[in-house]
Amino acid sequence: MFVLAMRSIRQRPGRFLATLLSAFLGAAVIMTFNSMHDTAGQPGVDPVSSETLSTAAGVVGGYGTLLVFFAIASTLTVNVRQRAAEMELLRCSGATPAQLKRMVVGEAVAVALVGAALAIGPAMLGGRALLGVFQDSGQVARSVDHSFGPVALQTGAGITLLAAAGAAFLAVRRATGGSRRRGRARRVLAYAALVAGAVSVTSTFVFSATDAALMAPPAYGAILLSVGCALKAPRLLAAVLDRLPLGGASGWLAVRNLRERAGQLAGILMSLILFTAVATATLTMQAVESDALAASGSVKSVDAKNLETLNFTVVGIIVVFVCLMLVNSLYAATTYREREFGQQRLAGATPGQVLGVVGAEGLVLTVTGVCFGTLAALAGIVPFTVVRTDAVLPDQAFGVWLGVVAVAAAVTLGTGLGTARRVLRTPAVRAVTSAA
Repeated sequence: MFVLAMRSIRQRPGRFLATLLSAFLGAAVIMTFNSMHDTAGQPGVDPVSSETLSTAAGVVGGYGTLLVFFAIASTLTVNVRQRAAEMELLRCSGATPAQLKRMVVGEAVAVALVGAALAIGPAMLGGRALLGVFQDSGQVARSVDHSFGPVALQTGAGITLLAAAGAAFLAVRRATGGSRRRGRARRVLAYAALVAGAVSVTSTFVFSATDAALMAPPAYGAILLSVGCALKAPRLLAAVLDRLPLGGASGWLAVRNLRERAGQLAGILMSLILFTAVATATLTMQAVESDALAASGSVKSVDAKNLETLNFTVVGIIVVFVCLMLVNSLYAATTYREREFGQQRLAGATPGQVLGVVGAEGLVLTVTGVCFGTLAALAGIVPFTVVRTDAVLPDQAFGVWLGVVAVAAAVTLGTGLGTARRVLRTPAVRAVTSAA
């Protein structure tokens, strides 16, 4: 099966480009930040600098691990789903589900290994640049030199390979059976995340306005609530579609397509929910904290600067990865519909009408993801603002929210419509016959 996996990669390398890009970016981020552990462990580094570097590596490294897994999982899920006919042919030829799993896992590990190797150079440059940011802000001494050593290499390669293997195993298991058991596990995890998020958000009121750790409970609570909503993405989408007043032929087709493909679109909706919640909550709470410090005339401590840097860095990483997941998933899912678009055109639909359907689908996904992501973000923002400033909803929230929504809408609608426009360049008859 490993030989078959290598042959599959050589014959059709294009189908693995999205996974390679996800592995490359993931390994680069993980190695960049974990090189701060190598840097902090050098002899002669003062305790303040060491703590700053280790904290950055630990916090962002944890987020990076989760994002790498989700990014690779989203691309592999689409990849395996689009190869359903190939998988069925292999099963009819005598391949067992275990052999298929080994083949797909072998493909994923091989691609991830290449991605991790390619990421070493950019990660070294990124680590140097990151250290410069900490030194320019006064959080790390100028005398500290960057080190890219075994911690960065081992964590980058190890986490990327494990994430690829685990994501590939789950993707092919989903395609070859076990969906009922997976559904139960998903519900349990969703409710556990929602309960843990609610507890974390509620615990915000235990802290005082001047506590250094005040931002942690609402931030983690918002993240957990968004994870819980993301895990229930198919049900949330179905609930929205039941109440959606879309009219016209394009609206009717969009709702029908979304109902039939709710499970396939769950990854896109999950990305939108997580992006909206984490970006809105983190940026808004950081803005409230910065304005509160400025109003009181206080000078930011080293810990406050560390927290601000980490917040902006985490949001930046999330933006990059979520955009990557959205672009990869939407591009693959829309390209895969070439035959469907051809059939619609042969039935009398114009290219403009087909684009109208794709646009309506993207709009529904964007509105749904933004809506539930905003609710999760507000669950963290409101308690933090009440404790920190005695207000309920901060003035900064609306501007941040508009920026987040603009990015989400631009990526979702831009990728979907752009890919559909490219697919529609293929003549309808050729699209139907070539995809048959």
